[in-house]
Amino acid sequence: MSTALDTHPVPAPQSEAASLTPQTSHAHRAVRRRRGRNIPWPSYFFVLLLLVLFVYPLLYLLNTALKSTTEFITDPVGVASSFEWGNFAEAWSKGNFGSFFFNTVLYTVAGAGIGTLIALVMGFPVARGYIRGAKLWNLLFVLVLFLPNALMTQFQLLLRLHLYNTQLGYILMVGVGVGIGPLLFSGFVSSIPKELDEAAAMDGVGYWTYLFRFIFPLAKPALATVFILQAVWIWNEIILATVLFSDQAKFPISAGLFAFKGTYSNDWPLLAAATLIVAAPLVVGYVFIQRYLVNGVLGAVKG
Repeated sequence: MSTALDTHPVPAPQSEAASLTPQTSHAHRAVRRRRGRNIPWPSYFFVLLLLVLFVYPLLYLLNTALKSTTEFITDPVGVASSFEWGNFAEAWSKGNFGSFFFNTVLYTVAGAGIGTLIALVMGFPVARGYIRGAKLWNLLFVLVLFLPNALMTQFQLLLRLHLYNTQLGYILMVGVGVGIGPLLFSGFVSSIPKELDEAAAMDGVGYWTYLFRFIFPLAKPALATVFILQAVWIWNEIILATVLFSDQAKFPISAGLFAFKGTYSNDWPLLAAATLIVAAPLVVGYVFIQRYLVNGVLGAVKG
């Protein structure tokens, strides 16, 4: 006895491409073309250009540091054939970078810590309008970015306070050089609801307790960004160090590199190795802290 299945066999499955109607296939091709047009090729090109501009000098410096003096004189721009890794150890020893490195870590951590604390204490009341002339303070934060460094005034101040040629005096000077810190933190605080301040006040929370126990944890990305930016500036600072120090044993690593250059200016591989020693901590550190920097800046912009 025949059934409906016998008289109407089930058709074989077709591929997706075969089942598409001409209109559907045309729509798929149009979507693919639009996707191709939406790729920001100019953006990729400029990112690649910036990558080359920033990475190429480091690679060239590394290539020079791995050459012997004879090989560099023979072929300054060629690729190193014999990797002279001993140049780094020799530069570290001859330049006494061990003590300079310790000095710089001390100056950077202490100075950036003081600057971040100043940004927290100054930026919060200005952002909230808890002090008179908040707009004037914001204008002052901007003007400070364009004012030159008063070296002679700072020199005379430390001299009268008997802090000239002392590590404490230098730390205080680089610590108060807050730069963009208060302005950046003030913008970030604007993104924190003001109702939180009112709720804390109704619960009897004091101002300083609220600032350090509530605002500080919420503003960690911005504070980390302020700390990073000031730490980078202190690590690379050299002018203030040469003015405030007469004892080279207290120099930061940047001033130590400058003194090393004056002694070994003709030994380019050794000088390149010393430069990489100074720059390496910042390059390696940026790889691990870049997300904090981006989050803090984005939070300040949104605020």
